[in-house]
Amino acid sequence: MIALAIAAAAAVAKPQVVLTVPPEHRLVEGVATDGSTIFVSSVLDRQILACTSRCRTIATLPQGLHPLGIAWDWGRHLLWIAADCPDVAGLAKCEQGALVAINRNGALRGQWIAPAKMAFHPGDVSVSQSGVFVSDSQNGLVWGLLPRRPHLRAVNRPGDGSSAQGTSLASSGTELIVADYEKGIGRIDLKTTTTTWLPRQDGKPAVGTDGLVRCSGYYVGVYNGGGALSPVEIRRAASRRSSNRACRWPDAR
Repeated sequence: MIALAIAAAAAVAKPQVVLTVPPEHRLVEGVATDGSTIFVSSVLDRQILACTSRCRTIATLPQGLHPLGIAWDWGRHLLWIAADCPDVAGLAKCEQGALVAINRNGALRGQWIAPAKMAFHPGDVSVSQSGVFVSDSQNGLVWGLLPRRPHLRAVNRPGDGSSAQGTSLASSGTELIVADYEKGIGRIDLKTTTTTWLPRQDGKPAVGTDGLVRCSGYYVGVYNGGGALSPVEIRRAASRRSSNRACRWPDAR
């Protein structure tokens, strides 16, 4: 059995304020950076903000679609957006969300992307040279936009997950780590689409984890299963502790 070692926030890094978003931009969800600009998604306003010394709106999504998770694509210099109609009071329901990419100036690149003939409610997105991965919190599926494949395809199997959240490609490039809010931390084999759930040190599933990013040889997630948000470090129990090593940005793959 492969277990996860999960460390508290103090072992990851001491959080510091790097940006204050003006209060008129309501319900900030996604945060990404290209190294000089911090991009932020404002859910209720349907806006993407680009922030340096101040924030400015670079894109507003169409009525009915709201930006949730966002991720910067270092290779293609694009910002990928998981857009949907979240279950928030006052927002209209929709049958299908979409994955969309914009450039630094907010111009749409390509088309709105969604699986054909099925519900699609994306919430989180991650990017590497091996593809773009977007997760659906309503059915647990994780979709991939892979090289030489023009359409989204599921990289895990229906029913394996329940509430897929953040994803991050493993350093091997053949496995995708997924944080499923209800089932825990999983490892998806991109060749076979099978998911292996990785328990904590005590053998229990690491439920309640939301966002997830790879940072050198380990992962950093956001735990909110107890009501209060807190960053956590996630690593293989047998691996060497790597909290003091700097993150490697951009992703090597």
